[in-house]
Amino acid sequence: MQPKDIVIVTPALADANNGNWQTARRWARMLRDSYNVRLASDWHGGDEALMIALHARRSASSVTAWRARRAHCPMIVALTGTDLYRDIATDETARSSLEAADRLIVLNELGIRSLPQVLRAKARVILQSCPAWRRLNKTSKHLRAVMVGHLREEKSPGTYFEAARMLASRPDILLDHVGAALGPHLGLEAAELMRACLQYRWLGGLPHASVRRRIQGAHVLVHPSRMEGGAHVVIEAVRSGTPVLASRIDGNVGLLGEDYAGYFRVGDAAGLSTLLQRVRDEPALLTRLQEQCAERAALFDPAREADSLRGVVRELLDGTEVLVAREPQQSNPIALGTLAPKAPGSPT
Repeated sequence: MQPKDIVIVTPALADANNGNWQTARRWARMLRDSYNVRLASDWHGGDEALMIALHARRSASSVTAWRARRAHCPMIVALTGTDLYRDIATDETARSSLEAADRLIVLNELGIRSLPQVLRAKARVILQSCPAWRRLNKTSKHLRAVMVGHLREEKSPGTYFEAARMLASRPDILLDHVGAALGPHLGLEAAELMRACLQYRWLGGLPHASVRRRIQGAHVLVHPSRMEGGAHVVIEAVRSGTPVLASRIDGNVGLLGEDYAGYFRVGDAAGLSTLLQRVRDEPALLTRLQEQCAERAALFDPAREADSLRGVVRELLDGTEVLVAREPQQSNPIALGTLAPKAPGSPT
């Protein structure tokens, strides 16, 4: 039987080197054993059997075009961060993407609760993954923290900046920062901070392999974001044996667990500074964070993510379940009533 065609629409391709691109590339690789998969920044026509659209607002034009031209073919919308935690509350095109989708994917365990109640039944959690890297032995001469994320407001680099200033009297705590300056004023602030604070280094944008090595070599990853769908750098840290100090937001708690000991409040530079000092001065806390991350690491195994993704795709392409019927140019689904029974052994 000829493999079915799938298109993955991502608003960012390789030149962006960001989370959406990494997710799209990884999902394409996971699906290519069974399907013909192509990546595109938008979709305006084609004969694919299924579309997976990353980001409800930024892929909205492709979602609309798919419903107009492929009205009876299934579609998945993956909510990758700002759309889940900002856009769907304020942007009509983002909300329309949710309504048009046959399945919604969220990337952390708490993501579903941010969706409108009426849409939660068609949502699925898929935790992202990466290969495991061995944990390195780290020097005891200093603590090295690394923040990984392009300099933009959603990542809250200002929290990291201010914590670095507060730690000026602690030469044994070093703070590296990886990411391109998407906000020019933030780049200027980072450059000025590097001149004023010798412990802080802004390294700019780096290739992915280099970033992974820096995460592996650090004592802790700092992730102060204001909103995240499920940050891949957090997963890379966990799978490298590097514990995380993270803002207490759903996107982080949905990866690390409710009882994780490494949280600070969003925007709380003093709380982050205190945590960094405690990790440096209290070896038992660093050990506890390492143990907690190790307990979560299996959740981010590539085989687990692949099985989850393929299950959602098979449900839509190969199952006997009747989902919804739509007329071309119509955004709201017309329910067909109860779902047809699934064949024995079909994915749920």
